Amino acid sequence: MAELEGKVAVITGGASGIGERSVELFVEEGARVVIADMQVERGQALAARLGEAAVFAEVEVRKEEQVKAAVDLAVSTWGRLDCIFNNAGFGGVLGPVQDTPVDEFDMTYDVLVRGVFLGMKHAAPIMKKQKSGSIINTGSIAGLSAGYSPHAYAGAKSAVIHMTKSVAMELGEHNIRVNAICPGFIATPLAANTVGKSDELVDRVKPAFEKSQAIPRAGVPDDIAQMACWLAGGRSTFVTGQAMVVDGGLITGLKWEDQPGFQKSYHPIKVYRPRSER
Repeated sequence: MAELEGKVAVITGGASGIGERSVELFVEEGARVVIADMQVERGQALAARLGEAAVFAEVEVRKEEQVKAAVDLAVSTWGRLDCIFNNAGFGGVLGPVQDTPVDEFDMTYDVLVRGVFLGMKHAAPIMKKQKSGSIINTGSIAGLSAGYSPHAYAGAKSAVIHMTKSVAMELGEHNIRVNAICPGFIATPLAANTVGKSDELVDRVKPAFEKSQAIPRAGVPDDIAQMACWLAGGRSTFVTGQAMVVDGGLITGLKWEDQPGFQKSYHPIKVYRPRSER
């Protein structure tokens, strides 16, 4: 049986990048999916390509009525909601803290934090009635360690990760799991600043990502989609409140070749033995 056979999901930001590949994989694994995104033409084209297994909903995730409408669409179309993947996002406001406009800061949090909150808020009552469900939120390694992103993005993703853990403690008794996925450097339209443009432009960021982590290749949307599929399926039913890092080893530490001195010259290791063993 397919991993997600018979399950129904809502995936925000589902028209491109990580969201698009997640929609495709969920459908490949037997799910039916509401593609929730602001990119109308692209979202509709994806739904048309996937046939009866997918429908599109125009959603700006900071608007509560639109998030609720996407959740309601899943229930009215297929009768249930097994998973919501709160994945929509963008890079947020850039620049030094002293130069950050307040309205752009607020917009960053509206999309990255409020959008996740709204998805959880409107999925929870349906999943409680079913006594089952999986909520997946997109965090980031930037929410776990400083220095990987602009300030507002880092703070917002840290908030998403901690809110994920907090809500997991509330909903666990209803057999609802809440987890976050924390991607590293993934070659997507967001990473390449090409959202809404040709996917071919994403290839330009791959060389920069290939040597950033222990696994020497750029991360791709399928890496995150596979984790989302696992968290949505039946093999992760005892996993909740976790921030699942998918980054090729990026925040684990320095690659061997980058560690100062260790691999550049040979230093025999002296093993201490007690005097009685000499």
